[in-house]
Amino acid sequence: LERMLAATGLNYRVINSGVSGETSSGARSRVDWVLKSNPDIVILETGANDGLRGITPELIKNNIAEIIEILLSREITVVLTGMQMTTNLGTEYRQKFNQIYHDLAARYSLIFMPFFLQDVAAEPRLNQTDGIHPTAEGYQVIAANVLPFVKEAIVKRSVPVR
Repeated sequence: LERMLAATGLNYRVINSGVSGETSSGARSRVDWVLKSNPDIVILETGANDGLRGITPELIKNNIAEIIEILLSREITVVLTGMQMTTNLGTEYRQKFNQIYHDLAARYSLIFMPFFLQDVAAEPRLNQTDGIHPTAEGYQVIAANVLPFVKEAIVKRSVPVR
């Protein structure tokens, strides 16, 4: 993502603060650690691991809302990326889970990428053998898909290039 931004003349540092296997509760507990890097923009992608564990959509939504509120209180621009749940927990769970991100994006007027794994999910060559986690090539596709949302956040902030 950082290289893609630079290729368009936007020289920003990108820090990946993601933790493999983390739930939204874990992400919530690490917000202060992430804030130590003084981000101007945060791409918030969390909740998928909660869904795979069957955690209630209400709890997931509350955790993500708390994270968003902390970030916004620090005047950080949030790019929220949605996730979509598999059907193995039933249609009702899937619908409630998928709606979390749309609801939060609307509630907080966030820049919103509806599906983080767009063009990658269910594409075998872009995923590891577990069928869930992207390969390096898959992450290139994700970065390209996230890029316009990050550019929108940069414009929204009018942050000077560092």
